[in-house]
Amino acid sequence: MTGADLHTLTGAYAVNALPEEEAREFERHLLVCEACAHEVRELAATAERLGRAMAVVPPPEMKERVLHRISAVRQEPPRVARGGRRAAGPAPRARRLPRWALAACLAAAAAFGGVAVWQHDQAENARAQAQRIEQRAESVARVLTAPDAVVTNGKVGDAGTGTVVVSPGRNRAAFLVSGLPRPAEGRVYQLWFNDGGTMRPAGLLDPGRADAAVLMDGAVDGASGMGVTVEPAGGSPQPTTKPIALMEFSRV
Repeated sequence: MTGADLHTLTGAYAVNALPEEEAREFERHLLVCEACAHEVRELAATAERLGRAMAVVPPPEMKERVLHRISAVRQEPPRVARGGRRAAGPAPRARRLPRWALAACLAAAAAFGGVAVWQHDQAENARAQAQRIEQRAESVARVLTAPDAVVTNGKVGDAGTGTVVVSPGRNRAAFLVSGLPRPAEGRVYQLWFNDGGTMRPAGLLDPGRADAAVLMDGAVDGASGMGVTVEPAGGSPQPTTKPIALMEFSRV
């Protein structure tokens, strides 16, 4: 692998996506390339923030519901052959899960947003929520791990910090933010692409989340940077307030 190739692996290395042999070679490269080492640190921090932003907090009653459901599962005795010996071979496929296995399945489902998968009327909603979370995470991850991803960090308002990751090859940008206070009632944080001084709408942030990771709406095209403003609920076609953040896109 050439030195030029190694410079393109920062995103994949930051999210542990390199094969073991390539990872070892890239780690040797990091010892002598401060630019790549710095970019890996930024991308790793961004990926960690992405994980926090995508996390789903199960409701307080989840534990009680899981325990109640486990206690209601009837355990089947082992199959016994004639003469009192345990039958050889696997049990029928239709047998119920043991309690510990059921608990593990429920806990795993809850981690992906399916906090009520044991209730039929809520299963579809839980599955749809999990799919939305997964799709959102994948869309952001594709930008973060792009070989040409370029990272820019900055402040958002008085308390927030933001990271914008741009992939020129994919022509997309992802924005990650943490520490944002909840906007006033009827207001929302809106993202913008800066097209040479003209602000182009690029999506809204969930006003109920202090941490967020989103794929900015639309292609980057010739945008030189991005901004964040506070707008009326639903967003605005043009900024109506002074930006609380302005970031110029870093160039390779």
